[in-house]
Amino acid sequence: MARVQWRAWLRAIHRDAGYLAVGLTFVYAASGLAVNHIADWTDGDPSFVTFQETRELGPLPGEDQAVADALRRRIGIAEAPREVYRATPDELEVIFDRRSLHVNTRTGHVVDEGQKPRFFLRVANWLHLNRGKKAWTYFADAYAAGLLLLATSGMFMIAGKRGILGRGAVLVGLGIAVPVVYVVFSGP
Repeated sequence: MARVQWRAWLRAIHRDAGYLAVGLTFVYAASGLAVNHIADWTDGDPSFVTFQETRELGPLPGEDQAVADALRRRIGIAEAPREVYRATPDELEVIFDRRSLHVNTRTGHVVDEGQKPRFFLRVANWLHLNRGKKAWTYFADAYAAGLLLLATSGMFMIAGKRGILGRGAVLVGLGIAVPVVYVVFSGP
């Protein structure tokens, strides 16, 4: 009778911990896939999408900073530029953190290029790569401990030859063998 009780408690804990882990698992899985295939992204970065737009604003005479300020107002950029400089007598470069304006002040031809964050993947990758630092480290460690709890409790939920003493042992062994065999044949 005691065996049934502890397995029932184990199933309840496993179930509830699993529900807690679902959201984080989606975030980490999506981010893991994106980062593992970083070379496959056309922009080279799963966190951002690259854009390039051209505008014809007419001649833009004046001091460099005044032209940059006028451009910001006309295009609707709230951010202050990191740098404003003349590449040539007619070409003004206005550089922001994730955006650049290449301006021909004589003709008013503006090439606006940069990166915009991808809605979900930007945040997921930020968390997955631990850019949140100390506070997120504790949360990520708790999540890893929760995954260990799920893995361990899952091994003991079913008794007999379908559980850890039977086919479960074979499957756990195969799960351990996959990374071991990969490292042996590919080298670290």
